Amino acid sequence: MNAVPHSPEWSPSSWTSRPAQQQPSYRDPVALKHAVDSLGRLPPIVVSWEVEALRQQIAEAQRGERFLLQGGDCAESFADCDSGQIARKLKILLQMSLVLLHGMKKPVIRVGRFAGQYAKPRSTDTETRDGVTLPCYRGDLVNRPGFTAAEREPDPELLLRGYERAALTLNFVRALVDGGFADLHHPEYWDLGFMKHSPLADQFRQIAASIADSLDFFEAMSGSQVHEASRAPFYASHEALHLLYEQAQTRFIPRSERWYNLSTHLPWIGMRTADLGGAHVEYCRGISNPVGVKVGPSMDAAWVQGLAHTLNPHKEAGRLVLIHRMGAKNVEAKLPGLIESVRATGVPVLWVCDPMHGNTESTAAGVKTRRFENILAELEAAFRVHRAMGSYLGGVHFELTGEEVTECTGGARGLADADLAKDYRSQVDPRLNYEQSLELAMRISTLARSA
Repeated sequence: MNAVPHSPEWSPSSWTSRPAQQQPSYRDPVALKHAVDSLGRLPPIVVSWEVEALRQQIAEAQRGERFLLQGGDCAESFADCDSGQIARKLKILLQMSLVLLHGMKKPVIRVGRFAGQYAKPRSTDTETRDGVTLPCYRGDLVNRPGFTAAEREPDPELLLRGYERAALTLNFVRALVDGGFADLHHPEYWDLGFMKHSPLADQFRQIAASIADSLDFFEAMSGSQVHEASRAPFYASHEALHLLYEQAQTRFIPRSERWYNLSTHLPWIGMRTADLGGAHVEYCRGISNPVGVKVGPSMDAAWVQGLAHTLNPHKEAGRLVLIHRMGAKNVEAKLPGLIESVRATGVPVLWVCDPMHGNTESTAAGVKTRRFENILAELEAAFRVHRAMGSYLGGVHFELTGEEVTECTGGARGLADADLAKDYRSQVDPRLNYEQSLELAMRISTLARSA
């Protein structure tokens, strides 16, 4: 794909002049305008100085000084805006970051796929069951999962419900962090109830005890507290898919003379919407947030170079995150060329591995799953390729949950295809469960040490 030149003029609505993929079709334009206008008058969910703090940390990760851990649900549901479920998501991300911190000996940037991951791209616009064809379910921000005409009708009011759930989620996350929930001095408080059954429990507790002892020793010797260890910050991210939702929360900050998307800290563009001439790239090129882009095996050098130039024309540190999702079979053949092509642009990027999306498959019974061994194989290959290319793999991106679901096979307990029916909850894509996520963190810390 060839690069498409962009006019320097930009506004939060300039994307409307470009082809927009994956957007819902609303029957009532008046109701839609009312919902978008109402959303635009509401307070922002995040603030610009939080966005700038994350951008600085991503710049440090680009230099190899930090590591980014990004994870959460494939698609949040409004029903999951529940204190227990939110706390469990934080717990697994905290536990994974603790393992990475211990193994890599560098700070970890914690980014949740939460507080806004309510819209999902789909391969087709419709779904057919028993001869009945209806619009596909595009996430709770757009319509409802039930298979009736009324439930599948895109509803503008859901934009406001999504904003409310996102704000409630992030408010609770902040309250937990400010209250000491994320205090690394006391990681034993994060244990989930079923931790005692995990084959990884003893290994994790040894890591937790080691870090707590190290912190106590340092603070006793220095007489001061390790601030970041006391209040580990969390950042929110979601795919910037529904452009009217993103536009409504885009604000100009006079202090910095920049536009920011204040619905989230780190928006990203999915592969389906990464067309250089498309609306999503046009929208994201004008905001000052760090922006992620999913890149895959179908994207050639010219396409990825065009994205780098368009989204980061001034070669700013901390601005661009490239999340490669190749599939275990394609990493070593496809990734080196993309690394070399981006390096040729001189644009600084943070390379992140998403080993989930390229490894989705269906069982013989037609159940969508991902196999732990393929996820791990892609991670191992990605670290190997970056090391050989003199590049730095500075992060990972997972679809995961703090629940004891059975959606991906393999892992420490050896889940098989027949086990998927025990507790398969996802409406969209299969997620790693708690144990599988923690096991991957332990594997990554080993891989990163040898990189």
